Amino acid sequence: MGKRRTRWPVPTYSRVVPSTSGRVLVVDDNKVIRQLIRVNLELEGFEVVTAADGAECLEVVHQVRPDLITLDVVMPRLDGLRTAGRLRSDPRTAGVPLLIVSACTQHEVESGLDVGVDAFLAKPFDPQELVRVVQSLIDSSTGRVRGSGDAEAAAGHA
Repeated sequence: MGKRRTRWPVPTYSRVVPSTSGRVLVVDDNKVIRQLIRVNLELEGFEVVTAADGAECLEVVHQVRPDLITLDVVMPRLDGLRTAGRLRSDPRTAGVPLLIVSACTQHEVESGLDVGVDAFLAKPFDPQELVRVVQSLIDSSTGRVRGSGDAEAAAGHA
């Protein structure tokens, strides 16, 4: 029997569905990368808000109240590492997990760790790895416990 394709009368995912996995603030000056991260996370049930650089991130972070923030390193106005430092020094955002998604040098990784970045994901990234790392960081910051398979998968990537 041949494969049959089911046509759905509505999109297979919706940005207006209440967040089941968490809210993520995606910060990257490259619109294509922002959209790529956004789509991959939304397909997994995350609510996603985007910002074009660190300055915009700092402008919206208190309204958005994200469960996690992804940051690129090289951005105009305010780069990802300086943004991370400012987020860590603000008591309202000090506990929000920070994930750098960038083509980082060893120096940038060390600088990121110094300012409190929680994890790094190199560009180009595997979308499944992105979702695993984001979910793992959110789960560990909120104290959620997932199924043992998820925990084992996430444990090696946090």
